[in-house]
Amino acid sequence: MKTVIFIPARYASTRYPGKPLVTLNLPDGKVKSLIQMSWEAASSISGVDAVYVATDDDRIAEASRAFGADVVMTSEDCANGTERCADALARAGVEADLVVNFQGDAPLTPAWFVEELIAAMEADPSIPMATPVLRCDPQTCANFVDDRKNGRVGGTTAVFGHDNRALYFSKEVVPYVAPGALPDPVPVFHHVGVYAYRPDALRAYMDATPGKLEVLEGLEQLRFLENGIDVTCVEVEARGRVFWELNNPEDVPRIESALRAMA
Repeated sequence: MKTVIFIPARYASTRYPGKPLVTLNLPDGKVKSLIQMSWEAASSISGVDAVYVATDDDRIAEASRAFGADVVMTSEDCANGTERCADALARAGVEADLVVNFQGDAPLTPAWFVEELIAAMEADPSIPMATPVLRCDPQTCANFVDDRKNGRVGGTTAVFGHDNRALYFSKEVVPYVAPGALPDPVPVFHHVGVYAYRPDALRAYMDATPGKLEVLEGLEQLRFLENGIDVTCVEVEARGRVFWELNNPEDVPRIESALRAMA
């Protein structure tokens, strides 16, 4: 099965303009951009035939080529990462059985998150698309709640049924947990912003109309659910690693701290 990874990256983020080119201080004293660290993380994943940065911005393209990445220039009209992956697949002219959307703001994503996602889709050809979910530890759950209290958009949470089919994704903390001691295990799952799609699912996504929930939440994956396309949640294990995306400027020290802990 031929698998390609696209790392969608745009400069004009409403919440954090220029985010892909934000620099992080590494434990060895080096400084690297967010997009370079994400590309390096994606390039460490086994069983992948090619990795591309997909962007509509010349600054990101130039920086990416400088550290050795292959780049696909995409339309400025792509509304989200899934649309950018679909556009990049068409423009790159590559044949693929599986397309992986690896978020350009998540350099802490372990390789096995994506490898297990790919394995799940290889094992069940009926799955149109899949995404990893990670059970929150108490500290991560507390970070989610703290972000909401302070008006910040943090990580996304996911709820799914016994068959692992997604029921909903939200930027709120779902399911609701009453204040006080958290149940053990924590019932909140962090949605890891990685997707694997069959090409047919990508085409169906582009043909579908964005629904009210997608617009309200600002979550691209809800278009699949609102149009009756199953999303399979693949539960992954952190194995002691801290996972967090860079959503806001306040997340930079969180990620730098996690990088120091990994060194």
